Amino acid sequence: MAQSPVFTQSALVETRCFSDTNPPTPKARPPDRRPSGDVAVSIAHEESEILAPHLQKQGTRMSFEAAVHAQATELDRLAIEMTAASGSGHPTTCMSLGHLVTVLMFGVMRHSPEVPDYPTADRLVLSEGHGVPIVYAAAAKLGIHVGRDPNARRALTVDDLPTLREDGSVLDGHPNPMEGFPFFDSATGSLGQGLSHAAGIAESARLDGLDRRVYCIIGDGEAREGQVTEALDYIADHKLTNVCTIFNCNGYGQADAVSPQQEAGTLAKKLEAGGFKVLTIDGHAPQAIKEAFDQFIAISNDPTGQPLAIVAKTVKGWGSATMQGGGWHGKPATGTHMEKALQELSEKRNELTSALSSADAFTIEPPSEFQQPDYSIGDAPTLEEAMKLRDMLSVYQTGRLSTRRAYGIALQQVGKVNPNVVALDADVSNSTFANDFANDPDLAKRFFECKIAEQNMVSVAVGLSAGGKIPFVSTFARFVTRAYDQIEIAINTGANVKIVGSHAGISLAADGPSQMSMPDVAWFRSFATMRDHRGNPGCYVLQPSDAFAAYALTNVMAEYEGVCYMRTLRPDVEFLYSADDVFNLGGFQTLAEGRDILLVASGYMVHEANKTLDLLDKNGISASLVDLYSLPFDTDKLLDIANASGGRIITIEDNYGAGFGSAVADALTESGDGFELVQMHVKRIPRSARTPAEVLEQVGLSAQHILDTALRMLEVEVQAV
Repeated sequence: MAQSPVFTQSALVETRCFSDTNPPTPKARPPDRRPSGDVAVSIAHEESEILAPHLQKQGTRMSFEAAVHAQATELDRLAIEMTAASGSGHPTTCMSLGHLVTVLMFGVMRHSPEVPDYPTADRLVLSEGHGVPIVYAAAAKLGIHVGRDPNARRALTVDDLPTLREDGSVLDGHPNPMEGFPFFDSATGSLGQGLSHAAGIAESARLDGLDRRVYCIIGDGEAREGQVTEALDYIADHKLTNVCTIFNCNGYGQADAVSPQQEAGTLAKKLEAGGFKVLTIDGHAPQAIKEAFDQFIAISNDPTGQPLAIVAKTVKGWGSATMQGGGWHGKPATGTHMEKALQELSEKRNELTSALSSADAFTIEPPSEFQQPDYSIGDAPTLEEAMKLRDMLSVYQTGRLSTRRAYGIALQQVGKVNPNVVALDADVSNSTFANDFANDPDLAKRFFECKIAEQNMVSVAVGLSAGGKIPFVSTFARFVTRAYDQIEIAINTGANVKIVGSHAGISLAADGPSQMSMPDVAWFRSFATMRDHRGNPGCYVLQPSDAFAAYALTNVMAEYEGVCYMRTLRPDVEFLYSADDVFNLGGFQTLAEGRDILLVASGYMVHEANKTLDLLDKNGISASLVDLYSLPFDTDKLLDIANASGGRIITIEDNYGAGFGSAVADALTESGDGFELVQMHVKRIPRSARTPAEVLEQVGLSAQHILDTALRMLEVEVQAV
């Protein structure tokens, strides 16, 4: 049992900080960085050492409101100046958020400036990430610690703010914890994703029994994004009362005013219809903001209650008439415009802060104690042992099993031995076999049904990852493509998300091309060519060819910190391996060694290439066969096999090009050696067929087609069989 953090309150409202404790840090969270000694934050202002005290302490509404106005206008000023220094940014959006951010960060949120990623702290997700300068300004006033090295962080200062968007600065143009600002849990700025991140963080907190509250700010124009509706539905379905959804309704998008469909009154009606308790407030009225947050806090620990949303009516460019209205989005004020804006802001501050007074600090009650979850990890059984436990031994003995079924078995077993593992699915768990996890009584609470909303599902997984979980996300590989933007943000965030696309490639057959994943390998492979913030491939692309490979790679993914994408197959396929075979990220398997030609196949095509070996042998040709189940892969080792196989290579994959074959082509080109390569892949839009064999014949990828290609390369006439 860890000692409860002691919060102190000073100046404005409940500015709370953790004292020096020895909190255990959950696995997959950043290393423990505890504050040294009790921390009390004084909120300074250019004309007053300390702002007015909390309303209940002083007993006068005006002193509280004056204090908030003073701090908000100060943050607005800093936002104007730092965007001007950077030559880009969104000061008017920031000015619409000044009061909301002030009440949140200086008052309502429980957080530690010295340990901004403290495991139990409240979290802020800024979905409208372009407004981040206002948060940077607050962080500088609070001395929130920043830095890319978790062990060498320092307090952010006002002097750091002009480095906004500068190369090497921790103040990135949009929020990103991996760039050195750990107050945030995820990268945002690609609009529409933040509320889903917040939902995932909230789900993680509930799993760990924490009373953590999650605040998410969304723009009104951003609310048009379909993912916002997906997230709202998810929050209502799961009764995530620990998420405070805040719409910043300033009335303007980038090019023009927002649609009437995103106007504050319409949004409120939609939210009410969706099952939310809605509070519509003046987003520049301090007391109204505080009372709304108080209502949220009162219901945040009730998992059976009604989630709350705040619709805050704000002014884009508040405090400066010069910068209000359209035409200022993404445009910093400079020269005389800046001078005029700062003068107007100063006048507004003087108008609103006549009741400003001095204050003292006092201590408030700490939250309940935090019980560290058990994160011990055991060893998963073998595939045979797991199937025996499930009374599937007779199925195992047939020697055939689909890789999607093997994934489901592996997911259940890895969930049993690793309490961090969680699973998400999009209404197809009985096809992806994620239902093996969902239907296990010991695991059911760690399964999250996301319905047909793949974008929300991936972003919820990002939030769960931020909470220390290892999320496995599954749907049809074809539908993974809907969440490409969300997956890229997950990679940028440094999230530990595993994506599994079932029914991959053309072996799906009868359902036709609308259900087949064709370009996914090429897209994911682009991330295998770059390095993430940890120096690892941005994403490993995995395509197991049999059940043993799928089972093993599921376990490997759970042990790896970073994003992986694994494709699984619908049809049953024969076993090629055993429990003794080892599968690693970046590896491949050599199934045959020959001297004349090398076949490099992946997934379902490994089986077709295996058939080709017999046909080649009957024609007197000795061929090697490599199961290239991972991108990237060990290029030197593959080049050695290619050289030993006559320098002739055929790559075979049942998806569109720019995938596995192109990865091999790049390796050959970079080697500088002389090789001959033919890439075989799907080169036309396929159509439905009754069997996988018919589709392979249709697109020119059958064993006979592979044989013919090899013979042409070798200039050998086919022998009668």
